[in-house]
Amino acid sequence: MGKPAMPVTEFASCLASVHRIVRCLEPRPQFRNVLRNVLEILASELSFERPHIVVQNPENGRLHLSLSLDRPVEHITYAPGSGITGQVFASGEPVIVPRMSGHPDFMNRLFARPQSVLDELAFLCVPVFAEGGPLADKSDQRRPVGVLSADTPCADMAVLQMRCRLLEVVASLVGHQAACLQEEMLRKSTHSTEQDDKPLPKAMRDMPSIVAFSQSMNHVLHHAAQAAPSLTTVLLRGETGTGKELLATAIHQCSQRSGRPLIKLNCAALPADLVEGELFGWQKGAFSGAHQNHRGMFEQADGGSLFLDEIGDLSLPAQAKVLRAIQEKEISRLGSEKALHVDVRLICATHQPLEQLVARKLFREDLYYRINVFPLFLPPLRERRDDILPLAEFFLQSFAEGCHKPGIRLSRQASDMLLAYQWPGNVRELQNVLERAVLLCEEGMIMPSHLPKGLRLGPAGKAPDEKHPGLLDEVRELEKLRLQEALSRSGGNIHRAAESIHVSYRIFHYKMRKFGIDYKAFLPQG
Repeated sequence: MGKPAMPVTEFASCLASVHRIVRCLEPRPQFRNVLRNVLEILASELSFERPHIVVQNPENGRLHLSLSLDRPVEHITYAPGSGITGQVFASGEPVIVPRMSGHPDFMNRLFARPQSVLDELAFLCVPVFAEGGPLADKSDQRRPVGVLSADTPCADMAVLQMRCRLLEVVASLVGHQAACLQEEMLRKSTHSTEQDDKPLPKAMRDMPSIVAFSQSMNHVLHHAAQAAPSLTTVLLRGETGTGKELLATAIHQCSQRSGRPLIKLNCAALPADLVEGELFGWQKGAFSGAHQNHRGMFEQADGGSLFLDEIGDLSLPAQAKVLRAIQEKEISRLGSEKALHVDVRLICATHQPLEQLVARKLFREDLYYRINVFPLFLPPLRERRDDILPLAEFFLQSFAEGCHKPGIRLSRQASDMLLAYQWPGNVRELQNVLERAVLLCEEGMIMPSHLPKGLRLGPAGKAPDEKHPGLLDEVRELEKLRLQEALSRSGGNIHRAAESIHVSYRIFHYKMRKFGIDYKAFLPQG
C-alpha cells in the first residue's frame, strides 16, 4: 500500500527532488502545468500520495480543490476552520495526522479513501502563502491563499515532521502559482476565459511596448482585444503606473477607428475650471482671454476615440456634460448654446474606487453606470512577476540605444533585486529605474550599485552578498545549459529547440537574449 517510510538520515536525498521542483518554477504562462509538474514530483519521487492543492474562492470564501493528480469526489468544498484542511487555512499552521483512521477531525471527503488506506496512511496539510495579489491587505502583503496536502505512509513522529517540513518548503515555492489559481477562479466567476487561448490581433501583437508573459496580463489583453472592435465604452482600472494609457492606445489601434484620431486628456492634470474648456471647447469672447474659437477634445475626437484618464477627478458639472455627450452625442462649447453632434468612442481610466466616490456623492451614479460597461482591471506589477524581467529587458534595450550604449545587460544580482522588489510605482517605476541605471552604467553590465538604494536593501535593511551565488543563480545556470543543449540537439533551429523543452518560441527567444546565447554557434558546420 504506499511507499516505504524514509529514514531521517536520508533527508538529504530529498534535495535532488526539491532541486527539480525549483527547475519547474521558471517564469511561464501555464502556471497549472508548473503546479502539476510539482505534484508529480511529490508523488513519484517522494513519500507522498494524492498530493493536491486547495485554494480559497475569493467570491464565497470557501475552499475548493484546484489541482490533484488523483480523481477526487466532485463538488466538495470546505469552510475555513472546518476539517483539517479548513483548520490549516484558518490558522496558517501545518497539521500532521499520524493515522487517518479514527482521527476526529479528518473528514475524508475529497478522495473517499477505503478503510484499508485510512489504517495505513498519515495525512499532512500545510498552508500556502502568497505575496500581494488582488485580495491582499496593503498592511500585510503576505496572505494565505490555500493549502497543500498529501497522504504519506505512517511512521514515527520525527519522520512525519521531516516530511511535513519538506511539504512546507514546497508550499513556500509555489505561492505565486497558487495565487494565479485563485486569480483564475476570480476571473472565471465574472468572465469567460475561453478567448485567452486565441491569438491577439496583429495590431496589438505588433506594439513593441506591449510586454505580457504573465497569465494575468495575457487575460487583460485578450479581453481588451475582444472589446476593441466594438463601440463599447471601456473603463480601465488599476493602480497608477500599470499601463492604462498604453492599453487605451492598443484598444484604439485594434478598433475600426484606428485611422481616426485618439485624443487623450488627463483629468487630474488640469484645474477643474479649465477641464471643461478643454473637453468641450469655447466660443470667442466666452471669457477673458478667449480671443478665438477653440475646438474641444470631443470635437477633435469626432469619428475617433477619446481617452479620459483619471476620470474620477472630473468636477460634478463636467461629469454632467460628459454624461450628456455620451447619451445624446451632443456637446455645447462654453459661451455657446448651439449643440454640436459628436461621434466619439469613449475609453476611461481611473485608479480611484469609483464606487466609494459614488457613495460619497463625489461621482455621479448615472455616469458611473454609463462608463462601467466593460471594466478591465490591470494587475499591479507585483502580481505579474513573470513580466518584470521581460519589461526590464525591453526598457534596457530602449534606453541603451538612446544613450548609444549597445549591449548593456542585467547582472544576475540586479535581476534578483528587480524580482524581489514590490514595485509600488508599478511599470512606470521600473521604467524610471532602468533609465537611471543605463545612465549610470559605464561597463556594459547593470550592477546592484546602479539601482536605487531602496532596491538594494533586503528585508532586514542589508544589501545581499554579491560574492556568493544564490539559488536563483544556480537555477539560471541550469536554464542556460538546457537552452544550449536544446539548440545543440536541434542544430540551431530555435522552433524545434523550444518544442523539445516544452516552452513557447517567444519565451525561448527571450531567454536566449537574456543569457547572450547565439543560435548561429549551433548551426551545422560545412
